[in-house]
Amino acid sequence: MLEVDKVIARRLDSGVPLVGEVARYIISAGGKRLRPVLLLLTCGALGYQGSQRFNLAAVVEFIHTATLLHDDVVDESTLRRGRSTANEAFGNPASVLVGDFLYSRAFQMMVEADNMRVMQILAEATNIIAEGEVLQLMNMHDASLDEADYLRVIRSKTAKLFEASARLGAILSASGPAFEEACAIYGQALGTAFQVVDDVLDYAGTAAEMGKNLGDDLREGKATLPLIMAMQLGTTSQRDLIREAIETGAVTQLSLVVNIVRQTGALDATHDAAAQEAQRAIAAARTLPDNRFTEGLIQLASQLLERRH
Repeated sequence: MLEVDKVIARRLDSGVPLVGEVARYIISAGGKRLRPVLLLLTCGALGYQGSQRFNLAAVVEFIHTATLLHDDVVDESTLRRGRSTANEAFGNPASVLVGDFLYSRAFQMMVEADNMRVMQILAEATNIIAEGEVLQLMNMHDASLDEADYLRVIRSKTAKLFEASARLGAILSASGPAFEEACAIYGQALGTAFQVVDDVLDYAGTAAEMGKNLGDDLREGKATLPLIMAMQLGTTSQRDLIREAIETGAVTQLSLVVNIVRQTGALDATHDAAAQEAQRAIAAARTLPDNRFTEGLIQLASQLLERRH
């Protein structure tokens, strides 16, 4: 990861000072760097030790960071990872344009890998992430969403880059279609579990733990899995209250909604869904060669369920 950070620092250089300033602001905010970690672990599990792994780990982090910059503008978020979002600190235009810079820099770097398969995977992932974002926008304030609709969004918006990161490890190591598929399944399952746990924490955690404003999802009218489960498990009046909150985006009832989510067992049901995805990831990882990197992948999926932020 130190090598990846060196690549990130070097490739953030731009002749336009504001570009580097905004990009460094969000990248230095202390994210988990899960996607680069995933790429490095799968490379290790399959025996690839070339320097291209550092370049592509930086690429997936740049793509992820670009999506965060654009996301926060779309969502009008003011807090991320415990501090002001880039759009709050620098304004919407700078955030959108620096997000564009990070996307284009990522594509410059992936071309340097000189591997058509790598470019296919990353180009497809970036496109599907954008589709997921638009799908989520279309679903805003729609209280009729079910679990399948929710999963379709998060598999596109969040899990796709996890899947691509893991798949790239198999492609770099040239380990064949079976291992590539196992890595892709692992990444998709891990990314899905990660987002489901994230949505649990919006109702189970505190703002300090989450580093973002609790209730943001509700204000934006997002029908996340805890709300979907609460509507399935709650009484008619509880269901009506949640439906109204999603449709209006009013956070005046936030404490009531949180209580309903907690009382109906929706958090446990959502956590169970995350646990199933984590188990799917572990099963896929167990088909990889037995070494400390594979063990790291298994551990990562296990620890995901204990996340507090």
